[in-house]
Amino acid sequence: MGNYSGNKILVDACPKITLKGVFDVAKDQLLTELMKRTANVAGFDVEFSSSSLAHGGKRLWFKCPICSSRAGVLYKHFLTQQVGCRTCLNLDYKSRRYKGMTENSV
Repeated sequence: MGNYSGNKILVDACPKITLKGVFDVAKDQLLTELMKRTANVAGFDVEFSSSSLAHGGKRLWFKCPICSSRAGVLYKHFLTQQVGCRTCLNLDYKSRRYKGMTENSV
């Protein structure tokens, strides 16, 4: 389809609509909606938080149900069944517990 004079319009004159652009807008809308809500995780209501990234994006975080700090990972304690961050549940990594020991002496 041409313009009124019969000449084709150049692609450069038209704004592009790309899948990446649509997904970026959808992702921003999803993050905005998630920030307004809580999610039920293992029977606990968990809120979300976000932080700005240097290149202009956002990072989504869990909000620890115990201390309200940002956490990338929440855990469900196998004894108490409580959900929280590693610090609140007093969890440690195996590699830290036996630091300096050889595997044969454990």
